[in-house]
Amino acid sequence: MGLFKRNPFGHILFLKKWLIRIFAVLTHRRYRGFNELKIDGSEIIRDLSSTNVLFISNHQTYFADVVAMFHVFNASLKGREDSIKNVGYIWDPKLNIYYVAAKETMKEGLLPRILSYAGAITVERTWRAKGQDVQREVNLNDTENIKIALKDGWVITFPQGTTKSFKPVRKGTAHIIKQHKPIVVPIVIDGFRRSFDKKGLRLKKKGILQSFIIKEPLEIDYENDTIDEIVEKVEYAIEQHPSFLKVLPPEVREEVLKVEEELNKKRRWEY
Repeated sequence: MGLFKRNPFGHILFLKKWLIRIFAVLTHRRYRGFNELKIDGSEIIRDLSSTNVLFISNHQTYFADVVAMFHVFNASLKGREDSIKNVGYIWDPKLNIYYVAAKETMKEGLLPRILSYAGAITVERTWRAKGQDVQREVNLNDTENIKIALKDGWVITFPQGTTKSFKPVRKGTAHIIKQHKPIVVPIVIDGFRRSFDKKGLRLKKKGILQSFIIKEPLEIDYENDTIDEIVEKVEYAIEQHPSFLKVLPPEVREEVLKVEEELNKKRRWEY
């Protein structure tokens, strides 16, 4: 019976463990070899409780960001100090790590469907679908699944809901924080957009220094902080508040805007 033990979403843990092991081995050199992942704050991961932790992060690719988090979290829990050296840390991975992903993204091909089994909580975006702006009600099943995942373990979310830089944080994240009162751990990443394609499946450029900064948990007054106040705290924590764009060096700001313009042109061609 132990071989077919399942998590709250019905996934067989034995199968999930092997999927994580295989993908970790296949992707390890993307962060330590072809490129170098500079980590800061792994001690914070080791001090967290085993459940009700919400990681919030800026977003640069669909999948490479999440895969890096699986590497860093498991390496940190196995005692690695700001390093993912020696992929043996993944042999006994933490199986109650989940990540929030757009439902339509996880249905685009066989590989995303397989990756979904590794821990995706798929949600319907209320503001965009198939490249078009939409307006629809929040699916209550989606919020319930996030609640279940938090109760079972750790949840990764990208509160901007897009890989575009300096876009507003969605209020849905603030509602989740206020309602479920998780420990909220900010993560700031960089370099992924330059080293991977948009989906984060294809290596685009080698020799890129990727950064992965884990910050101390946010101080949140769950009872008295308003939704807007929590949104602002999240934006500052993941360094995506509009004020950060203003203080960037001119050459960096120009590079950010240039990348965004190139992505927008590509999207126009796609649609």
